[in-house]
Amino acid sequence: MNEKTPPRSTLHSEARIAHGALHRLRQDLFVDAFAFRPLPPLDDAKVARWVPFLPERVRRWVRWLPHSAVGFFAACVFLATFASAYEGGPVAGVIFTGFSLLVAVPPVLTLFRPVGAFWLSLFGSGVAASGTAVFGGYAGSAWMGVGFIAHLAVMTLVVLRTRPRLAVEMWLVTFALGAVWSVFTGIGTGALPPVAVFSGVVLISAAAIRAWREERRQVVETQTVTAEERSRRTLLEERATIARELHDVVAHHMSVIAIQAEAAPYRVENTPPELATSFATIRENAVAALTELRRILGVVRSEDPDAFRDHDPEAPQPTLASLDSLLDSVRGAGLTVEAVVTGSPRPLPQGVELSAYRIVQEALSNVLRHAPGAEARVEVSYVLGGLGLRIVNGAPSRLAKPSPGAGHGVLGMRERVQMLGGEMTVYDTEDGGFEVAAFIPVANTAGETMAGGSAA
Repeated sequence: MNEKTPPRSTLHSEARIAHGALHRLRQDLFVDAFAFRPLPPLDDAKVARWVPFLPERVRRWVRWLPHSAVGFFAACVFLATFASAYEGGPVAGVIFTGFSLLVAVPPVLTLFRPVGAFWLSLFGSGVAASGTAVFGGYAGSAWMGVGFIAHLAVMTLVVLRTRPRLAVEMWLVTFALGAVWSVFTGIGTGALPPVAVFSGVVLISAAAIRAWREERRQVVETQTVTAEERSRRTLLEERATIARELHDVVAHHMSVIAIQAEAAPYRVENTPPELATSFATIRENAVAALTELRRILGVVRSEDPDAFRDHDPEAPQPTLASLDSLLDSVRGAGLTVEAVVTGSPRPLPQGVELSAYRIVQEALSNVLRHAPGAEARVEVSYVLGGLGLRIVNGAPSRLAKPSPGAGHGVLGMRERVQMLGGEMTVYDTEDGGFEVAAFIPVANTAGETMAGGSAA
């Protein structure tokens, strides 16, 4: 006897599963059953994508197409039940007019209170079944058929509006009560199994559609969050790269300050102690700043530098004077590029020189990646008040390989230009190519040149 008795742990697990199922049933169908949950209109972007040929004024009405379809269905249900009841006689017409409203209202109610609409529809189905048993005949049978169709439509709409598991819960409640009613009235349950099977197929299909829509929505949200996170991470990486490169520029100036502060007292005879102390303090602060810069460089140092970046950590940061070497390297990679320099070349601040070089470098590397076989043109313009850059390429002669980093190079170039207070535009050309144009303002160039000359 004990061998056939299930273990206590098994009974406890089954009881826990049953309790959880009843709890979910209560939460889904009873708690806040008549809560107000209006169905919003269709999104304008979706409507424009589905029917782009319609005028904008017409598309505004298309947004309410689901509401209109449900309202039209409810009107058809009312007319069908009312017509069938009217053919049963005047008295039946008066009685079944109220029944018709009871069946036609739940589909409309699904637009605002979906779970409450299910209970109202279930009540209407019970009234319809009772009326069929009492009145019988053509009117009762026709009304019963329309009532079942309306109730199935209500359950389908509720599943599409809420969650997939409600399909099973509503199906169980509906046909459990239907079986009890059939046994209680003594009419038998002969027609109940095929109706239950048909309803189950419809509700499972609706649940599958709802689950697919929910999954697709989550995928879109995940992709959106991932794209935003990737863009944010790329932006931080580009800023770290810029900071890493500007370290050498800043360190150079701080080194010059430290050396001049140390040498200044020896250039003047009988240097006052106060002045010597001030120069010593300046040198100490400059050396401390250099130490902090090295620490910052260690934090932002990249472990995987770009292929176009300098691999030698001891090499000086490139400037526009190194532009010819860059052009030779990209020509060796198969890119036909022409360089044009306008204006009078002059020394520029090191940060401007470095950023200009990197912008040209990134633009040409984008041409190699995304426009294979195209020709490129680099224009460097020394103008009053700043430096102009223009890199333009023609249409590619063959298909480019997919690149996971598409758009990141433009982001880095834009960061460099904005850091220097400049402006940058990128756009597609009419011949199928691409153009990058940037202007970097340079203030007080002469003063900076003199400072650089004295430092040297």
